[in-house]
Parts: sequence; structure tokens; C-alpha cells
Amino acid sequence: MNELTLAGAYLLDLICGDPRWFPHPIKLIGYTVTKLEIIFYPGRYKRLAGVLLVSVVVAATFFISWLLIDIARTINSYAGLLLAAVFIYTTLSVKDLKDESMAVYHALNKRDIQSARNNLAMIVGRDTHTLDENEIIRATVETVAENIVDGIISPLFFAFIGGAPLALGYKAINTMDSMIGYKNERYKEFGWAAARLDDAANFIPARLAGLLLPVAVLVAGKSPVKSFRIMLRDGQKNPSPNSGISEAAVAGALGVRLGGVNFYNSIPVAKPSIGDELYPLDKEHIKDSIRIAYLVSFLFLLSGIVLLRLIARR
Repeated sequence: MNELTLAGAYLLDLICGDPRWFPHPIKLIGYTVTKLEIIFYPGRYKRLAGVLLVSVVVAATFFISWLLIDIARTINSYAGLLLAAVFIYTTLSVKDLKDESMAVYHALNKRDIQSARNNLAMIVGRDTHTLDENEIIRATVETVAENIVDGIISPLFFAFIGGAPLALGYKAINTMDSMIGYKNERYKEFGWAAARLDDAANFIPARLAGLLLPVAVLVAGKSPVKSFRIMLRDGQKNPSPNSGISEAAVAGALGVRLGGVNFYNSIPVAKPSIGDELYPLDKEHIKDSIRIAYLVSFLFLLSGIVLLRLIARR
């Protein structure tokens, strides 16, 4: 993968974010999953049907994006690089994560709890209509910390090792997990493949993020020692084998306690406590978590580019 393509994709995300008018490939993937679910879901063997759905969507995403880039490259080499950069850009969520989280922050700053709840509902799956200010802050910090992996580090990781097609293939997996990877009655079997594949795909990126997060925390002016200690202690408490790592690192850096009871469709789900409550949650912690997310994304990009250059010299 050309390092200029990766850097260009990253800069595109920092500048443009996720404009609503843009014909986003992830939206097309989501639409495809919805339509294919109608075809694959009926029937007796739900787990097998889910495996087939995941296989079709990931394979189609990979090969269609590869074909489009190859066609662009035959027309002009720069056109191929540009299209690859645009595709990778669509897999990243650095600026969008900041914008959505800061919308919650600004609403809290105005003491507009209802707007804060509504803005939060755009980025989390839990119920938000009854949350108080403390719970809104907790939910926002948690979602920023969790998305460090699947919204930033993982797509960059797969772009480094397999270019835009593999990055989009990863986002197809991640999108399906967010759509059907639930343990409820409908998706426990049908969404099994999407959930397990998402866990596997994020396994290495989550641990690479864990190595870089204390460095980002240090640059952000927080304690890397506390961040690393809480990450080691609480990183595996989360039911997810991956998202707890970044969540624990951020909790340790901020000196706050995350986790607790969340409601999903009015059903309470208790999640383990992560971190020590050295300080009460404050809306400024939202800004701190975003700063850490930006720093770790830049560090990961820089590390990857340096590694690519070293490999190219051999």
C-alpha cells in the first residue's frame, strides 16, 4: 500500500468527515445487508444462513472495490491511487467521532439535556431518553474510547496490510456486526458469524492500539502509567474481547470509572466497572477522550508509514 494514499485518506477524513450527501460505500453495504437478510433469514439453519450472508457481503465488497480500483488504475495510475484513498477515507471515523461527540459536549455546555440525549442517540445503541448529565458523559466517553479501535485503528490496520479492498472488507464485517451481531432471539444464531468475525478482525488492532494508547495519553498530558495499569487490570472485563482495551486505557488516563447499567430497548444490561473513580465525570472528559483518539490515530498512521518505508528499503 502506498503511504501517500494512506496519508491522503487520513487527511481527507480529518477535513471532510462524513458528509451526509456523500454516496458512502458503508451505506450501500448496510442497504445490501438489509435486502439479503430478507433472502437468507427464512429457513431452519439460521447459523449457516448467517455464515453465507457474511461470506457473500465481505467477498462482494472486497472484489468490487478491487475491480473498481483496478479499472481506475488502467485509465491512469493517479486515478487508481485517488480512488483507493477515497475508499480508505470512507472507512475512517476520526472527524465524525469528534463532531458527533462534541455535539453532545456543546449541548451539555448549554445545559440542554434533551439535545444532549438526542445527539448521543446518534452515536450509541443504548436508550438515551432518560439519561442524566453524568450518564450522558459516561456514554460519550465510552463510545469515543470503543471507536478508537473499530472506527480508526482497525480500518487503518487493514488498509496497511491489504489496501482499500481489505479496509472496506473489514468495514463490511463491522457494519454487519452492528446490524445483526446481537444476542437476542432473532440474531443469536443468524448474527453469530458476523459477531465472531468482528471479534477476530479487531483482535490484533485492539492490542496494537493498547501499545500506542499510553504514548498518546502521555502526549495528551495525562498519566501513561495509570492508563497502562488500568488497561492491564480491566481491559478484559468487557464482554467484548477488544473494546475493553481502549476503554480501560482511556478510563485510566482520565482517572474515571466507566461501565455500569445500560438500557437497550428498555432492557437493562449490566456491564462491569472499568477504571477507578479518582475524579467525578465531567463534560471536559469528552474533549480529553477525543484528544486521545486523535493522537493515537496519528501515532498509528505514522508508525505504519515508517514500517512501510523500512520494508520498501529491504
